[in-house]
Amino acid sequence: MPVAAGSTATIPYPPMTQNYHYEAELVVAIGKGGRDIATQEAADHVYGYAVGLDMTRRDLQIAAREKGRPWEVGKAFDFSAPIAPITRRADAAGVNQAGIVLEVDGTVRQQSTIGHLIWSVDEVIANLSSLFTLQPGDLIFTGTPEGVGAVSAGQTLVVKIDGLTPLSVRID
Repeated sequence: MPVAAGSTATIPYPPMTQNYHYEAELVVAIGKGGRDIATQEAADHVYGYAVGLDMTRRDLQIAAREKGRPWEVGKAFDFSAPIAPITRRADAAGVNQAGIVLEVDGTVRQQSTIGHLIWSVDEVIANLSSLFTLQPGDLIFTGTPEGVGAVSAGQTLVVKIDGLTPLSVRID
């Protein structure tokens, strides 16, 4: 669900959960497809970047994991992945080391840099392209810094990554 720059999107608290979590993430938009992309060539496949939220029904995810079942019901549901407008790669210099911050009702809950994530953006693209053929228009969520946590109806989340359009979402 794309969110217009300068606005706050309202998304519903999802059904069937009592433990709804946020994860601030850098989103990569693929511009040139490929398979088995070398890490050193990965950036050539990027169209641009956006700020995103990977929302999770954590209780459903954990219950599925404990039963050895797929996690889809915890990770894939309506409004589970809002993103801000995409910034073209040429206009997003330094994004691989950019600061990332998530605030809930004005209180910082996650704060780090993209460079501190477990895998670099280029490594994520290379690894995924060994499993799937990447296509133009694919969106890749690249991981989140420490500090994920629960959110309740009525709260507002703001995610900022240096050099990109911020994302603001209110949970209804």
